[in-house]
Parts: sequence; structure tokens; C-alpha cells
Amino acid sequence: MSECDIYEAMTLQQVHLIRKTFAQLARHNHVSALVFYRRLFEISPELRPMFKGDIEEQSKKLIEMLGILIAMLERPHGLELELKEMGARHLGYGVKDEHYAVVGSALLSMLAEVLNDQFTPEVRVAWTALYGAVEATMKAGAVATTDEETQM
Repeated sequence: MSECDIYEAMTLQQVHLIRKTFAQLARHNHVSALVFYRRLFEISPELRPMFKGDIEEQSKKLIEMLGILIAMLERPHGLELELKEMGARHLGYGVKDEHYAVVGSALLSMLAEVLNDQFTPEVRVAWTALYGAVEATMKAGAVATTDEETQM
């Protein structure tokens, strides 16, 4: 995915919906993130050992990172670099390609639970588009890291 694809993968209305609903999540950030992790571990309990630190601290980091990524939507070059670096770091944590779908599912479940009736079909499509772009870019960063290590 090229840097412009991240922003172009979504309409302006979708970006607006993401920002609006993220503002609601951020008001309940602690609860939102804990709902995410609860759902993640329900779907895929084998991922729990990957989170060695305090889940409360990890929850704060999740909401902070989402906020940073959403704030960077109009800066696709910087966003692409950040996501590729994140993909490379997550490879080091043991994240595999198949984990991204589980995380996406947990994210959408969390959004549905926390946003409740404000999680409209349009909001679902917007967040799905954003997560798809994030996933593809992070995977590209992981592949680039793997390729570099193979060449050494």
C-alpha cells in the first residue's frame, strides 16, 4: 500500500465518522481498551501470553496510538512510516499475519459495544476501511523487515 492509499482508502465522510466516534471512545478510553482486550482474548486466548506487561498500561497505549494514527490521517507520508515501523516492531513481538484479522474483529466488537446505537453500518464501514489500510501497511513493514533480515 502506498502512502496515499491510506488516506485515499476512505472518503472524507468516513474520516469524519472515525474522528467523531474516536472522540466518544476517548472519553471512555480505559473502558474501551479493556473491552477490546477482553474481546481479543475471548476470540483468541492463545494471544494472551504475548501481552507480558500490565494490561491496564497496554490499554492506555492502545488508545493513545489510535489517537495518534487518527490525527495523522491527513499526513499520509508520516502515517505510512509510523505504521510500517509498528509492523516491524510487532513482528518482533511474535505477531503473525493471521493475528491481524483477530485484532480487526476485536476492534469492531469493541466499537459496537462501546458506541452502542451510534455504531451504524456507515461507522462500521469507515472503521473497517481504516483498519484495512492500517493492517496492509503494518504487514508491509513486517515484510520489509523480514526481507532485510534475509538479505543480511
